[in-house]
Amino acid sequence: MKVLEGYGASKEDSLWLGFEGAFDSRASREIELEAFLQVLETYSDGWMPDVVKGKRQRKYTRAAVLKALEERGNGRYTHCGLYHARWPTLDMSLGLYLPPLLPRLDVILQVKPLSFFEEAERCRQFMEMVRAWACRYPVTYARAHSSDDAELAGSPRFGRDEKTSRKDGFDKVYEVFWLNVFGPRLVETVGRERMLSTPAHRVEELPNGAILLVTWPTVADFASKEARLAQARAHAHLRPDLDFDTVLRTLQERSAMLATVEPRFHPDLAPLLSHVVDRAASHERQRRIAELNAWQPPEPEEWRPADSALPPDVEDLERARDHYSTLAEHLVALLHSEVPSVFEATPESLTEADFYFWREEFPTSRLREAIDEHAVPAIGAYLGEVLVRNLGGRWIPRQKLEEAQVLVGNRVWYPFARARQYMRSRQALLDYSLTLFYRVAERHQG
Repeated sequence: MKVLEGYGASKEDSLWLGFEGAFDSRASREIELEAFLQVLETYSDGWMPDVVKGKRQRKYTRAAVLKALEERGNGRYTHCGLYHARWPTLDMSLGLYLPPLLPRLDVILQVKPLSFFEEAERCRQFMEMVRAWACRYPVTYARAHSSDDAELAGSPRFGRDEKTSRKDGFDKVYEVFWLNVFGPRLVETVGRERMLSTPAHRVEELPNGAILLVTWPTVADFASKEARLAQARAHAHLRPDLDFDTVLRTLQERSAMLATVEPRFHPDLAPLLSHVVDRAASHERQRRIAELNAWQPPEPEEWRPADSALPPDVEDLERARDHYSTLAEHLVALLHSEVPSVFEATPESLTEADFYFWREEFPTSRLREAIDEHAVPAIGAYLGEVLVRNLGGRWIPRQKLEEAQVLVGNRVWYPFARARQYMRSRQALLDYSLTLFYRVAERHQG
């Protein structure tokens, strides 16, 4: 069994559930959790957890969940992870707050991709799961929705938001999501009759006084015109102080931010920018694609016509070229474990190096002195060596590194000068990428 790393680094939208319910800490933990796990097993068709993680991983069983909670306990809180590592993936945390804290069962659940819930029946089963939990473990508030849209909404997450602390107890309806369970206190604040008369797909009063409200039959199409209209109507009904048109416009703006944008990246930089986009959070991904579609890097200026080349001013040309090779090997030593292709000194290795430096925020995460004295010379030498090996370039050594040139066709290129520009900032890693420098030199080699 192997749980995939980095569940939180989402590349696609997911169905997100946040649930907090009271439980009886005086009862046997096994008895209190039996109902919870029974409901999970009944309604998680297709995404049933198969791995439990405490201090170690185990195959899912109810006993394994109890063991994991026992392993991770610290007296006041304990938790474990539940996973389904195959498609669709499940990343779930089950936590228990224990006396002297207010006893509480805390569930954060993500099923990915959201498109798995296109079918009304799957969505209905999910509703029934949450309903059953809310009946057994009385809630203050619970919600399920697109994780991307929830991020854009910026509403309080169970009182852990900067704007709202837990003591506020969700004193009003901050947002209406696809699925909501409003606890008795919030129901009375809004007005039970008002809440029960909400225009929505499903409004149900639960035996403990909470109300389950679902805005639309399916969650995967939450951003559609019809689903947004239903969401806005429900929200404006529960919050008569809000303007319906403003609520709807805000939801439509969020839909536009999440709408699919086709990449139209600069052709020389498409592989690099695809890597950059892959690092964006799922809810920011389309906006990032749009930004990079519009962005155009400046044309490299670190070159001169061949007839304007500076002549060599070193005594031993071969020794100078060996020195550049040695400097390039310093970059290989620095990157080889993270960027294995660096051994090959190919154009592709430049792209991988560009992405590594961008991902690591290298210009700001390392000491400036070390960058100027060590990284810049190594990067410039490596870039020059790639021009020599792949484009038939020839070094023209100079005593000052920034004046050293590589002759390719009818131009001379200044790789050390490029490296210095490149290492000025994180944005400069894209504006003055090694990849673009090479591709422009390649086009002018003949």
